[in-house]
Amino acid sequence: MNIKSLLLGSAAALIAVSGARAADAVVVAEPEPAEYVKICDVYGAGYFYIPGTETCLRIGGYVRYEIAGGDIGSLDGARTEDRLNGKEQGTWFKNARFALKTWTNQETELGTLKTYTETRINFGNQNNDHHHTNDNSDSDDNYAYNKGISLNFAWIQLGGLRVGKDESAFNTFIGYAGNVINDTLVPYGGFDTNVVQYYFDAGNGLSAVVSLEEGSGEGTSIDSYVPFVVGGVKYTQGWGSIAAVAAYDSTWEEYSGKIRLDVNATSQLSLFAMVGYGSDTNIDRSFYKLWGGNWAIWGGATYKFNEKASFNAQVSYDEDKNLGVAANIAYDIVPGFTVTAEVDYVNAGSFPASNWTSSSEKSSIGGILRFQRSF
Repeated sequence: MNIKSLLLGSAAALIAVSGARAADAVVVAEPEPAEYVKICDVYGAGYFYIPGTETCLRIGGYVRYEIAGGDIGSLDGARTEDRLNGKEQGTWFKNARFALKTWTNQETELGTLKTYTETRINFGNQNNDHHHTNDNSDSDDNYAYNKGISLNFAWIQLGGLRVGKDESAFNTFIGYAGNVINDTLVPYGGFDTNVVQYYFDAGNGLSAVVSLEEGSGEGTSIDSYVPFVVGGVKYTQGWGSIAAVAAYDSTWEEYSGKIRLDVNATSQLSLFAMVGYGSDTNIDRSFYKLWGGNWAIWGGATYKFNEKASFNAQVSYDEDKNLGVAANIAYDIVPGFTVTAEVDYVNAGSFPASNWTSSSEKSSIGGILRFQRSF
């Protein structure tokens, strides 16, 4: 074998190896076109089209953690048993919540078709001095546990017609009693209910509502085919608004009403005042008139120090001389994350106190610290 033959053989072998490697080379596939979510900005930020439909969907909610102490209002003084000596004593009330919200909107020939849902999941201890156990007995060990899931809102609205689970128009139409956490130190009406209602928008700031409702809770829901009825009117302008609602509790044949005035005093300061009156012929407190006596008043203010911080206050009082005072400072640490520190005071006019204030003290004070991330 000569040198020429050796070189030719080597070249042929290299070509063969190169061809084999080329055949085994990784082939990169062409990327498939991506289908991006289409933004729907007609109804505000956060909406997107559900693929293949004309329905716009928004998903949101919040995560909240609360720490409370004292003996006040809806907190009702968290209490437990001392594990060493069995003595009843106060303890912290703590609660963590995850709330999931959904909104949908779609334009139809009959108006905008909307839905709204809100589901809440809570973990924490009780607001009182006992815990309901699995064997239907009560325990003085006030421990934290998963409290289950609650459906707070689930309604459908087409144009002005709304049906489903909502809060009573006796409160939602006229407005809640201020921007404090414990706004029901003197309660201003029942909340959870199924509704069939219609909203009227007459233009120029004038609106109205008629709502057929069911109520909720033992002894407060309808007991026949006659529903609860709520009606309201409102006039809104740049300076604020004035509104009135009236309600009929068909179970107890009682009437209630509220009138409210909101004033935007300055770009930083807003004020409100609300007066309620209700009959008590057959029962002291119906689904709508939860305050003591026939009449009650609420007033409050919000002052915005800047874009991040605000001060909120509310004072409430009823004919039974129940007095409630609540004040807080809310601070947005970053957009979507708010910390609120609140102090609350109740003086129960009728002692022993009623079932919605402290059961052990005529005068009670407490506080709550709330952390909330909204999205």
